Amino acid sequence: QVQLVESGGGLVQPGSSLRLSCAASGIIFNSNVMGWYRQAPGKQRELVAKMYSGGSGIYADSVKGRFTISRDNAKNTVYLQMSSLRPEDTAVYYCNSWDGLNNYWGQGTQVTVAS
Repeated sequence: QVQLVESGGGLVQPGSSLRLSCAASGIIFNSNVMGWYRQAPGKQRELVAKMYSGGSGIYADSVKGRFTISRDNAKNTVYLQMSSLRPEDTAVYYCNSWDGLNNYWGQGTQVTVAS
């Protein structure tokens, strides 16, 4: 059974940093594309960042230079380091894993950026 468990969300002030983690099980982590998506109220879910195994990160324009995706294949964990957070980054952040055929999702973690 595939499980993606996110952690690290919370309420922070603008300009702050936050790191999200996603622990995966039940997948061949080394082979899968791992990514982070987010969904703000009333908006569609959108890609934040994704990473192929052994590759560099691919980012949405809105987060380039502020967010960094990384993965630890030994721990089956993917991270999203978020810096210089803005109110418009407020959303539920979802971990995603794609094996070329199936998409898997975590339950999401809320990130709220407000003063």
